[in-house]
Amino acid sequence: MEPNNLKPVYTIASLSGGKDSTAMLLRLLEEARPIDEILFCDTGWEFPQMYDHLTRLERYIGRPITRLKAPLTAEQYFYEYTAKSTARLVTDRGLSWPSHSCRWCTGRLKTHVINKHLRDLRRQYHLVQYVGIAADEAHRCKDLHYPLVEWGMTEADCLNYCYARGFDWGGLYDIFRRVSCWCCPLQPLSELRKLRKHCPDLWQRLLEMDAHTWQPFRADYTARQLEARFALEEERTAQGLPITGRAFFTALRQRFEKEGCS
Repeated sequence: MEPNNLKPVYTIASLSGGKDSTAMLLRLLEEARPIDEILFCDTGWEFPQMYDHLTRLERYIGRPITRLKAPLTAEQYFYEYTAKSTARLVTDRGLSWPSHSCRWCTGRLKTHVINKHLRDLRRQYHLVQYVGIAADEAHRCKDLHYPLVEWGMTEADCLNYCYARGFDWGGLYDIFRRVSCWCCPLQPLSELRKLRKHCPDLWQRLLEMDAHTWQPFRADYTARQLEARFALEEERTAQGLPITGRAFFTALRQRFEKEGCS
């Protein structure tokens, strides 16, 4: 029991599935720290390799992972959900792509779902929550428990820790800097180039999604424009031509006009 608290303690390890939270979970268990529940919230937009990783992780630790999901799927929110009853056009149905000013995916697919689960638990327990923020991102810490900061484990340490135990996410971390929602429009162009090159099936899904929603993929580019840009970059690189500067962007505007995506 906690002092001044009549409720029993219930300890949760928050698991995003990435290198930091996985390293945290593995070391907590190796140090035999008490963990009552391992909590993962599934957005539905995780890389396929992430689901394989979670299955392998469950087998490795010999314990189940609680997998939470929002009441609607990501696709239902994206294509169908109407936040306001006064939508201007029929084509405005669905929340469409998240943006810097409206990151509905974080709220509806993760935060709200996790908070509801925690509220239910708090009726019975005093919660202790472990969160996998690495030591080199300690500025993100708030008022929970951060074992990686306590141990001084950086992001690089966490990845090596997982690799040493046989977890490699199917090579995702050899390609991408971060492994979160594969279709996030807020990721940099460098990551989207990698998605197109290494995950062509997911890239085609992204193009299809963007073609059937009312809001462009990004403020600066539609998905179709990105396809045209990345293809032009490949062509010019093969020709030894620059992919920056005035000449490139002139060629890019011409490509947009030619393909009808300007």
